[in-house]
Amino acid sequence: MLDVARHLGVSWDTVKDIEKRYLRQRFGKPKLRHVRAIAIDEFYLGKVGKYITLVLDLESGAIVHVGPGKGAEALRPFWTRVRRTGATIEAVAMDMSPAYAMAVAEHLPKAVVIFDHFHVIKLFNEKLSDLRRDLHREAVDKLHKQVLKGTRWLLLKRPDHLDDARNESQRLQEALRINRPLATAYYLREDLAQFWNQPDKPAAASFLQDWINRAMASDVRMLHQFAKTLALHRSGLLAYYDFKLTTARLEGVNRKIRTLQSRAYGYRDREFFILKLYALHTSKYALVG
Repeated sequence: MLDVARHLGVSWDTVKDIEKRYLRQRFGKPKLRHVRAIAIDEFYLGKVGKYITLVLDLESGAIVHVGPGKGAEALRPFWTRVRRTGATIEAVAMDMSPAYAMAVAEHLPKAVVIFDHFHVIKLFNEKLSDLRRDLHREAVDKLHKQVLKGTRWLLLKRPDHLDDARNESQRLQEALRINRPLATAYYLREDLAQFWNQPDKPAAASFLQDWINRAMASDVRMLHQFAKTLALHRSGLLAYYDFKLTTARLEGVNRKIRTLQSRAYGYRDREFFILKLYALHTSKYALVG
């Protein structure tokens, strides 16, 4: 935008105002009537902007709502527009947030909720990191403390991404070898990822119950708690096999937003920034340099 302003010999604000009018005219009122499947997620803008809540049309890839903050309150204007336009939303992909689940149940009682693969594994990883930290703190043996130290990122890495040149696989295996609770949680995490690769819904239901049983049979409290969480959200997990929807497309949008922010060094005009988000599906952003 700055290059355009220099080329035309006008101020940056003039170019921004021209683009803003164009964006407002074309994207200011996202269409909802034909939206059938959506993804809901929150996005952290930083200390200044803090959180926004995004709703994505999973068919077109367009952001159809940007709400300030996070939680149910950020979605209220969206539900108003849904009622006004008569949109028939059949499926919602999201994390296991109680606030989102309750809001969807209230405003879209007939929609199927799908708890997303990415967020389930992310939540498990957070619990796994907490478990490693607790085990490190409680370890009385200096060798155990030393082996566990610095293994957080190794636990979160995919096994095929471990760097053999840095002995990452060897370090991880040593940490798992001397700490049975950590090993149990780690290998059950790897198994859980296979839930989304089952041939059909009955097989997935059987797999999920088996995983819950194994987690409950362990002596790891964190696994007991997580198994209970999955049991409570069983229908939303199995709903994946009815619609095969995830929030993966929204994660791609989040990366675009990061790039947009880095290229613009932040946006002082909040309306302009939101309009840019509504137009994001028509743009191609890539980090360079």
